[in-house]
Amino acid sequence: MKALLIYPLFPKSFWSFDKAIELAGRKAILPPLGLVTVAGILPDEWELRLVDRNVEALSEADWNWADLVILSGMIVQKPDMLAQIREAKRRNLPVAVGGPYATALPQEVIEAGADFRVLDEGEITLPMLVEAIEKGETEGTFRALERPDVSLSPIPRFDLLKLDAYSEMAVQFSRGCPFQCEFCDIIVLYGRKPRTKTPEQMIKELEFLYQLGWRRSIFMVDDNFIGNKRNVKLMLKALAPWMKEKGYPFTFSTEASVDLANDQELMDLMTACNFGAVFLGVETPDADSLKVTQKFQNVRDPLSESIHKIASTGIRVMAGFIIGFDGEKKGAGDRIVQFVEQCSVPTALFSMLQALPDTALWHRLEKEGRLLAGKETANIHQTTLMNFVPTRPVEEVAQEYVDAFWHLYDPQKYLDRCYRHYRILGEAPCHNDKSRGPKPKSAKEPFNWHLVKALAIVCWKQGIERKTRSTFWRYLFSMMKHNRGGVASYLTVCAQIEHFLEYRQIVKDEIESQIADVIATREVEVAIAAETVAAS
Repeated sequence: MKALLIYPLFPKSFWSFDKAIELAGRKAILPPLGLVTVAGILPDEWELRLVDRNVEALSEADWNWADLVILSGMIVQKPDMLAQIREAKRRNLPVAVGGPYATALPQEVIEAGADFRVLDEGEITLPMLVEAIEKGETEGTFRALERPDVSLSPIPRFDLLKLDAYSEMAVQFSRGCPFQCEFCDIIVLYGRKPRTKTPEQMIKELEFLYQLGWRRSIFMVDDNFIGNKRNVKLMLKALAPWMKEKGYPFTFSTEASVDLANDQELMDLMTACNFGAVFLGVETPDADSLKVTQKFQNVRDPLSESIHKIASTGIRVMAGFIIGFDGEKKGAGDRIVQFVEQCSVPTALFSMLQALPDTALWHRLEKEGRLLAGKETANIHQTTLMNFVPTRPVEEVAQEYVDAFWHLYDPQKYLDRCYRHYRILGEAPCHNDKSRGPKPKSAKEPFNWHLVKALAIVCWKQGIERKTRSTFWRYLFSMMKHNRGGVASYLTVCAQIEHFLEYRQIVKDEIESQIADVIATREVEVAIAAETVAAS
């Protein structure tokens, strides 16, 4: 069996970092971890070919080679996934589809022509697919009645990837999250009992990447890396000596809940293993909104103190924010901006609330009749209006969103936050820790002229061309003095503004266009109602 694994296109988004990736000479931020995991589960005797459409185009040779097409992706990849299903069927190829999008909205991939729906988690449902194909079956839906033991999951087939195309690598230690945030689909897809791999299993995956020559950043894609604190500590304690032995070949980043700040041992273990950044789901500084959305873990301690404590340990903080919660008071966008500035968080993901399929929020809004017909399953990302009726005027929420996004990614304000944040990081004890000793020799990547070019462009745009010209050099020299080891990372984060500047204009144009359509539609409806009343 020749299986063609296709990863659909991502739209331009907050996380696509297009300009920053281009500067570094890469094609995409992260590889399709789900598909290389699928590849590891499929039979050894199958021939596999993986095409990430974010990195390269599908060729006629790819289509002609295939006996079976397998696709996986998220809701945001919906348009291209449906297009590739239809193209495969046009070529009379059988199609199997899985991943979060197909699991959440299986009817949509059925309508597009998918023959096999491999839903839920592949460790259980992929063997069902293989068995069906071996029996000669031509269609089917495969579902799991239980959560798989991820400690039995095989090493992903990282060797199928074009490694040079990616800015970061992706690995996964755990699935699931113990919390109950109303808007989150992770607990729907993977449950509230975090399941983890073993420390030995995780190190085998990292060893495989090491042998393949990977020497850059690795993102642990767990939706809550610390959901099972006991097991993550065991893994980190095993990882630390391996990292030291190999000469610290990787830097890590991940996602975690804000209660990370309450566990100093865990933060120290993370820095000892070269974790340099963490993404926190802050959502909003408004305590009432946090309670409405059942994110109670964010109201136990002051959020600003938690962020400062994590940064002071030496872990750069990225944070996510949402506007549009029920009962939200006017000015929520301004309050988010003030909070981000107060906490000096450089990278602040900002979006309007969306009701994701099968979440508690989705079911509540459906019961209340507030989901917007035709839009409840539409493509969802940072440039779409909410897919439900909010409790305050949608144009008010949307305008606050646009204004806040514009402010957050003003070049000077962004640079100021970057500098303040890295000064906090530079004072962390781990930056002065001599206990690691000299690093053993390890394989190094070839000299990268793209990085030299990127540095030159950043220095030109931010140090000469823009209004940041005076502070850029002052901050850089201060970084050289106070946090020399963090300069490379600092400049990398500074470079991200090149993406955000372009993307904030996209957000402004697309959201304001949709607001205008909403207002125009409303005016037409009022006019029709008035004519109806007059006629009667």
